[in-house]
Amino acid sequence: MNESELIEYYNKFNEDKRLKTRHGRIEFITTLKYIEEILKNYKNPAILDVGAGTGAYSIYLADKGYDVTAVELVKHNLRVIEKNSNKVKVLQGNAINLNKIPDGSMDIVLLFGPMYHLISEDEKIKALNEAKRVLKRDGTILIQYIMNEYAVITHAFKEKEILSSLKDKKLDQNYHIISSANDLYSYVRLEDIDNFNKKADLKRIKIVSPDTIANYFREYVNKLNDEEFNEFIKYHLSICERSDILGLCGHILDIVKKSLD
Repeated sequence: MNESELIEYYNKFNEDKRLKTRHGRIEFITTLKYIEEILKNYKNPAILDVGAGTGAYSIYLADKGYDVTAVELVKHNLRVIEKNSNKVKVLQGNAINLNKIPDGSMDIVLLFGPMYHLISEDEKIKALNEAKRVLKRDGTILIQYIMNEYAVITHAFKEKEILSSLKDKKLDQNYHIISSANDLYSYVRLEDIDNFNKKADLKRIKIVSPDTIANYFREYVNKLNDEEFNEFIKYHLSICERSDILGLCGHILDIVKKSLD
């Protein structure tokens, strides 16, 4: 999808509302848990939030006293961040060209939304290399992806689009989604993520799912009472690093560093 179409989409899409739903809160709570674990390794860290959206993570971290810079393509989103916080430094830009950010200036880079929308492998590697370029020697990158099997199960099968998807060659013979340049989202498997890291010369620290199974039955999660929901959060956190389920989860959070070997 080109930039103008992406901008039009996010001018209408309410990311804040999504993260405030029960299933969205699971993703937000879990992602913050792992961000905060990483933050313990740094003194006065500089954080770059690439594709910051309306600033859910940027504003939260800036309110905690951290030095946060948000890079966002959509002007509307930047205005929302500026309206809701005077602590976040905002820049308009995109993930594959962070030319406003100096080399080796950031301790932590958050690369969440961009990897959903960068369709080609080449674009993804460019984004990873840009994140690596602005990272300090011992910095950490946290990256989120949307997973292939989640989309196949919930859209192709659940919505009975499987036969038309195969006919229209939106799936290959191994049921990997084939995203075209005009599509909004790109879907990956664990081996794809491993390949991206290898090509960008990145070393994994940890890989987890910020939502595990929550998105498969959103309506039921959203109906849980507070006590039940708290128990679901505990359950989710107990399984979110399990290698036997990661490939089936909705999203993946990959935590990596520069390979210094």
